[in-house]
Amino acid sequence: MSKERQVAEAVLAHIGGKENVVSAEHCATRLRLVLKDESKYDKKAVEEIDGVKGSFKAAGQFQIILGTGFVDKVYAEFMQVAGFADGELMSKAEATASRLNWFQKASRLLGDVFLPIIPILVATGLFMGVRSLITSLGVELNPTLMTLSQVLIDTAFSFLPALVTYSVMKKFGGSPALGFVIGLMLVAPQLPNANQVAGGTAEPIILALGALNISIVGYQGSVLPALVLGIIAAKIEKSLKKVVPDVLDLIVTPFVTLFCSMVIGLIVIGPIMHEVEQVLLIAVQALMNIPLGIGGFIVGALQQVVVITGLHHTFKTLEIELLANTGANPFNTLTCGAIVAQCGAAVAAALKLKNKKQKSLYLSEVLPAALGITEPLIFGGNLPRLIPFVCACVGGGVAGVFSSIMGLAATGMSITAIPGMLLYLNGQLPQYLIACAIGFIVAFVLTTVFYKPKEEE
Repeated sequence: MSKERQVAEAVLAHIGGKENVVSAEHCATRLRLVLKDESKYDKKAVEEIDGVKGSFKAAGQFQIILGTGFVDKVYAEFMQVAGFADGELMSKAEATASRLNWFQKASRLLGDVFLPIIPILVATGLFMGVRSLITSLGVELNPTLMTLSQVLIDTAFSFLPALVTYSVMKKFGGSPALGFVIGLMLVAPQLPNANQVAGGTAEPIILALGALNISIVGYQGSVLPALVLGIIAAKIEKSLKKVVPDVLDLIVTPFVTLFCSMVIGLIVIGPIMHEVEQVLLIAVQALMNIPLGIGGFIVGALQQVVVITGLHHTFKTLEIELLANTGANPFNTLTCGAIVAQCGAAVAAALKLKNKKQKSLYLSEVLPAALGITEPLIFGGNLPRLIPFVCACVGGGVAGVFSSIMGLAATGMSITAIPGMLLYLNGQLPQYLIACAIGFIVAFVLTTVFYKPKEEE
């Protein structure tokens, strides 16, 4: 009997047998196993097998170190000894996903959906931040140059729902091209821009259904409506494919899917999101008035959570109202602290990664965030890893306490983080910098203490 087979048989005997194996894969040096009953894994016995150089558990897997080349042969023997047929075992991703709680699954879903479009958001966010910085310094761009910059910068964020529905449909087994069209319907030029409606420069379309009047707007830059609609559309399409005859599938399935998605997206999901926005606006206004910095902590901690949903555009209405009535915008300060805290958590997390490629990508997402665009950093780095995102929220909350107690308020809106310094030249710049430093440092320290990267990172 070959040594590889001896090792394979011994490993199988000390992990609870074939029935206890959920997933079996290997990398360059390690056999990676996901088990049903982890108590049956005999670590001491496994490590005493001749040829095994050690073992450990990471990312939900028992990883047995065998060495380059040898692991390939042991894996082949392991699969043969256990008698696993092709496709019988789950993949590592499936096995890991089956053990996650609902919050972890939701976080993983967001990560999987946004992973393919993160490079687009990073590049666009960086360009957007640079343009915001230039214009906030009083530089007036040539009209032609401004138009070209809008094409370069605004396209991805304006049509973000289309990118999201494309990715969601692909993730859930639907037709990605169909998802892209569904996303485009949410931002069709015939619909009033959601940001302009929030700013009071445009009116929503009113659909009268008997005594019920439904407000219809576009969802430029929004994430949650596109995410929910993408999941629904994928399920509609897959259900139709089960019942529609093959000869009619090419016509009936996309027709019904598109029609149902439009109705659900604009008449059901859209109005629901609108009501959520109104409730959110009232809640934030109430929270900001809580004394002793408590309201600042809550708003600062939750502001970036709202960004995940895309509902943060609603706050433009709040900022306009604050500036019109008081001439000051304290909400901007809370937003800035939350944004800089995301940067602090990301830097701390990236420094702990061993994978140079992932570290480089992670750090590249920090610069757009420092210029005020956090979506690439949230969806590409902090949220999928969860702990950095939570630590950043705490950092944003602590910065919010300081900002509220000090009475910090911007003299304008729409620019944050580094460019946002220009809104505090009324004598509050030192306090603004302290607030941002508090958010960064608290998030950095908490992430350094509590975040432990997965072994493969």
